[in-house]
Amino acid sequence: MAETYDVVIIGGGPGGYNCAIRAGQLGLKTACIEKEDTLGGTCLNVGCIPSKALLHASEAYEGAKNDFAAMGIKTTGLEVDLKQMMAQKADAVDGLTKGVAFLLKKNKVDHIQGKGRITGPGQVEVTGKDGKTQTVSAKNIVIATGSEPSTLPGIEIDEERIVSNTGALSLKAIPKKLVLIGAGVIGLEMGQVWSRLGSEVTVIEYLDRILPGTDNEVAKEAQKIFKKQGLTFKLGTKVTSVEKLKTKLKITAEPAAGGDAETLDADIVIVAVGRRPYTEGLGLENVGGTTDKRGVIQTTGHFKVADGVWAIGDCIAGPMLAHKAEDDGAAVAELIAGKAGHVDYNLVPGVVYTKPEIASVGQTEEQLKEAGIKYKKGKFPFMANSRARTNHETLGFVKILAEEGTDRVLGAHMIGVGVGELIHEVCVAMEFGASSEDIARTCHAHPTLSEAVRQAAMGVEGWTMQM
Repeated sequence: MAETYDVVIIGGGPGGYNCAIRAGQLGLKTACIEKEDTLGGTCLNVGCIPSKALLHASEAYEGAKNDFAAMGIKTTGLEVDLKQMMAQKADAVDGLTKGVAFLLKKNKVDHIQGKGRITGPGQVEVTGKDGKTQTVSAKNIVIATGSEPSTLPGIEIDEERIVSNTGALSLKAIPKKLVLIGAGVIGLEMGQVWSRLGSEVTVIEYLDRILPGTDNEVAKEAQKIFKKQGLTFKLGTKVTSVEKLKTKLKITAEPAAGGDAETLDADIVIVAVGRRPYTEGLGLENVGGTTDKRGVIQTTGHFKVADGVWAIGDCIAGPMLAHKAEDDGAAVAELIAGKAGHVDYNLVPGVVYTKPEIASVGQTEEQLKEAGIKYKKGKFPFMANSRARTNHETLGFVKILAEEGTDRVLGAHMIGVGVGELIHEVCVAMEFGASSEDIARTCHAHPTLSEAVRQAAMGVEGWTMQM
């Protein structure tokens, strides 16, 4: 009879494989079940990683085309080799998925390929692609099944002409006209990739703003910049149908508040209306687990679903972000091992990898106002930052929000080149309960982009020292 595992994890994405690695490090006998051929989940295979590879490559092309000449660099014969661009993306993904497999092996984690389903307390049935099943026993089961793209009624995704984020990362040709449904993170990142490569991009969003949940001042600045870059926005608009014609797609849309419909033509439509937890068919009912109407697994606190059953990442409440799932996974492994495990979701940073990048942590101005919390604000533009000026990257600003009276930092919101890296200074500060003055009085190297963070912190108390 097979030995019982201490931990069996269903799902090999960022949450699952980090949970498995940490459990292995803590000396727990661990297995990780993954239904796909490779580990890494959506993030590594068809999400975060390949999208960044295309964002980087397309940004380099756009820079060579539009910016190099002003810096005294002449180019000739510049062109896009889409096949090679996709190949380098695939190479990055391949190397990283193999790296995850190596880390599991290094930490003595068994990798079981197949689809996992809980059949009862401590029992997981695994069905392989050949249809054969095996039952794995575990003292603890961790559900780390992640999420999948949300869809719209009446719009059938074929991953060729009407695509999700998966298909958007593997188009075989640069579309002349592209319509994006959804102005969230995924939509804007993919919109920039294909716009840079030559597509005419129209973004249709049901709400009256882009980037729902983002600080409103940052979102407005981002829309203004993206519009100048060539993206067309139709906000407060809903798509009612996408019709496949022989040579094009016909999109019908109308005002979200009601009104006359209009039609648009496109070669490709990307449906990017968010994600939903991947929780159907897990057998939660066999251990007393439940989900809400969106499929989010309900927990009793500290990731617990039932005795010996835990859930992490996108399939529970909280930000649907890979790094949040990673922290969830490590925390659960530590809880199972009898240690302390906790994740503060207020300190999970969010980054949009457009150009310029958008980054945030903590509460927005809108959230603070709604909660009745009095605060002070410091803001500093990259136009006044020496390094940004020399790099010709002056778009955007840094904003720091601190509680009135205590000066404790409550949030930071940034838009600018490189802010996806800069945000972490504030994350660390907030983790230690720092004040804006703590950041303001910390010496920063000159000239660096990070000085904008310091100057914004100075601005909270009105003593900004640079331009």
